Amino acid sequence: MLVPVPARTLMPDLGIMALPPCHMFCQFFVTLPDPAGPSSRPKLSCLMYQRSCDLGLGVPFNIASYALLTHMIAYITDTEPHEFILQMGDAHVYKDHVEPLKTQLEREPREFPKLVFKRSREEVGGIDGFKTDDFEVVGYKPMGKIEMKMSVSGPWAVFDSQTMS
Repeated sequence: MLVPVPARTLMPDLGIMALPPCHMFCQFFVTLPDPAGPSSRPKLSCLMYQRSCDLGLGVPFNIASYALLTHMIAYITDTEPHEFILQMGDAHVYKDHVEPLKTQLEREPREFPKLVFKRSREEVGGIDGFKTDDFEVVGYKPMGKIEMKMSVSGPWAVFDSQTMS
C-alpha cells in the first residue's frame, strides 16, 4: 500500500489555518466479542481528542456528531456501536454560558432516542453512500431551547466549588 504522507502525519499543516480545529484527532478501535457472551459481533468504539472544549455549545455538538459517525461506521462494517470516548484538552465555560448551563443541569435527563437506518448496508454501500434520508431518530423528546451565544474568544469563567451550585 502506498502511503502518500508520512505515517506520523496526523493533520494537515496547522500553520496555514487561521484557527486549528477544536476536535483534532479520532481513532476507531474494535473489541472482539467474548465467545461466551450474548453478542457475536465485534464492538466499535471511537476515541476523540478535542483540544479546545466549549462545554456549553461545542462539546454537545461534537459528541452528537462523533456518536453519529461511530454508528455510521459500525453499520457499514457490521460491528456493534459501543463507546464514544472524549478526551478534553482546554475545557472551558464562557461567563455568559454559566446561567444557561445551570438551567440545563437542573433538567431531568430523558431516555436516549434510538437511531434507525432506513436502507440496508448493501444499499448504502460505503461511508460516502449515506444520504440524509437514511436516518430516522425514534423517541427523541427535546426539551425547551436554552439560549447561548457563540463565543470565539474569552472571557473565560473562573470556577470554584460554589460557582455551579
